[in-house]
Amino acid sequence: MQENAQTKTFQDLGLKKSILNSIKRAGFTAPSPIQEEAIPHILQGKDIVGQAHTGTGKTAAFSLPALNNMSLSEGVELLVITPTRELATQVSDEIYKYGRDLGVKTVTVYGGSSYKRQLDLISRGAHVVVATPGRLLDILKKNMLEDFAPKMVVLDEADEMLDMGFLDDINEIFSYLPTTRQTLLFSATMPQPIKTLAQRILQEPVFVSITKGETTNADIEQLYYVIEESERDAAIIRLMDSEKPKKSVVFCRTKSEVDRLATVLTSSGYTASGLHGDMEQRQRESVIKSFKNGEVDVLVATDVAARGIHVNGITHVFNYHIPFDPESYVHRIGRTGRAGTKGKAITLLTPLEFKELKRIKQKVGSNIDLAFVPSKAELKEMGKESVIKSILEQHIFEEAPAILDLLKEEIDEETIMFKLISMVLDKNAVKGPNKIGIPQEKLAYILEKMEKRHANGGNKNRGRGGYRSRGSNNRGNRDRNRSRNRR
Repeated sequence: MQENAQTKTFQDLGLKKSILNSIKRAGFTAPSPIQEEAIPHILQGKDIVGQAHTGTGKTAAFSLPALNNMSLSEGVELLVITPTRELATQVSDEIYKYGRDLGVKTVTVYGGSSYKRQLDLISRGAHVVVATPGRLLDILKKNMLEDFAPKMVVLDEADEMLDMGFLDDINEIFSYLPTTRQTLLFSATMPQPIKTLAQRILQEPVFVSITKGETTNADIEQLYYVIEESERDAAIIRLMDSEKPKKSVVFCRTKSEVDRLATVLTSSGYTASGLHGDMEQRQRESVIKSFKNGEVDVLVATDVAARGIHVNGITHVFNYHIPFDPESYVHRIGRTGRAGTKGKAITLLTPLEFKELKRIKQKVGSNIDLAFVPSKAELKEMGKESVIKSILEQHIFEEAPAILDLLKEEIDEETIMFKLISMVLDKNAVKGPNKIGIPQEKLAYILEKMEKRHANGGNKNRGRGGYRSRGSNNRGNRDRNRSRNRR
């Protein structure tokens, strides 16, 4: 382990020259921590359990040594199982990129596409299969593949597969696979069912963790804003106006909420699209493609719909509601701060949701700091530098001098300048009420009351003198109980 801790280059990891050439072409200069720790063990043929944040280079951590060790003889040598077709496609593309110099053939297997085409591609000499659990299990149960005996099997994003209800499928899939294999399991979090699965399918695994006691990425700044229930839309818009995210994801609990909020953000001037389980696959793929190439700046999504979508360049994640459990929080904010970049995760909550926040804080082991939504006046002050910058960077059109001469016949130059600056300010006008969110003094009072009520044995008198959010708590409970079925 000490030697690995001092590794600085990919050459030190013992990879073949052809693999090193692929790494150089991909633009990597040094291995990430998970690559540095995992690659030597995988090259030695050991089973591993790898725990690392999303976006830390896990795909390269298993695919580079797997490609390095391939004999490229007949038959599939590497099987990668991923929770969604989007992630399967992404992983397949990445493996193809790394193995191009070796002549490695990859096939992606998922539902909604032709069985015949996928099976034909495998039979033509595929070395790597990247598959989703449902389609893979169907193929194995129907005995559609002859002599299917991959030497290495990778479970990628294992906790996401658990959350999506694939655990039984995974267990059954392994009953069809050879027992003499190398097995790798990667997961951002390690809930007990995943630990149990690892014990069953891995042989004397090496545990590689780069989380250092935390389950969230240190490159992600985490903030929460305390608001009234009725202020959620206004708060999201104000925070987007102040943060100016280049590419962001807003997480909602229900499909109807996704559709409504995407419309609200679009009407506020943002290029936003919704993503949820009721959309057809073609629609989903179109939205994801638009988000990746920058045609859409804001993706509004449910947890399940966003599973497996790993898009680089996401600067912000917004939680319209605080998620129900710590694992969902970890997966949500893991969409930003990828590949060594900085990111920001912002969560909206009411005082009644402080219990959820406390539970998440304890579980993830990282700081989630209190912040306050800027007022109109504060945002205007913050925007002055942006206005100055936009004016300084503005291209001068050839028609400008002639128009200026015409204007000077009507008004003086100073008034012209004031009017033009005002046009820029009007274009960047701050929307919504002056102040959004619960002020610091009031919040301190509410929290003190809540602490006293808790110390006195519960909230029996909440209706008298205690705090009640403007939103219906009963409705919130109904949403909680039904949310997974409505995604």
